[in-house]
Amino acid sequence: MPESASHISWKPGTMIYPLPAALVSCGTDPENYNLITISWMGTLCTNPPMCYISVRPERHSYKLLKESGEFVINLTNEAMAYATDWCGVRSGKDYNKFKKMKLTPVKAELVNAPLVKESPLCIECRIREIVPLGSHDMFIADVVNVQAANEFIDPETDKFDLAAARLIAYSHGHYYKLGEEIGKFGWTVKKKK
Repeated sequence: MPESASHISWKPGTMIYPLPAALVSCGTDPENYNLITISWMGTLCTNPPMCYISVRPERHSYKLLKESGEFVINLTNEAMAYATDWCGVRSGKDYNKFKKMKLTPVKAELVNAPLVKESPLCIECRIREIVPLGSHDMFIADVVNVQAANEFIDPETDKFDLAAARLIAYSHGHYYKLGEEIGKFGWTVKKKK
């Protein structure tokens, strides 16, 4: 490496971190409800609201997602960190993850997949398209409803309080608490009073 270089090259890889650490719930009835831990996810579009999750075809949840065409992204917080990791390293073929982690499946409003009652924010999704990519397939979905836990709604502003929810993030094999706010969108150009 040249002495003046400020970076070193690595082989191409997925180093876009941090990412949300979410429990994605799927299945159409209590007999086949399942949870899968997902960090390969993101926003695709604001209008219409769309997102995606990427899942390996060999995962137990893959077939459930494909058959039902629906899922719920349940954001996780510090209190759910253990369950989030556990559900990512255990298979729904071998365990009822809701029971094992003492999580509560609740009927969603617009999809058949359950939401996780303990989650601060639940995003109900309908699959629009499945795109095979290689190790993972991308499930592109329409967001059809969002449910927020009452305890995290600020009564004065009627907004979801992300800081109070204490969401967690995943970064290169590790889970992290989210830190202190350093600014908000547009703060660099906001006119001083």
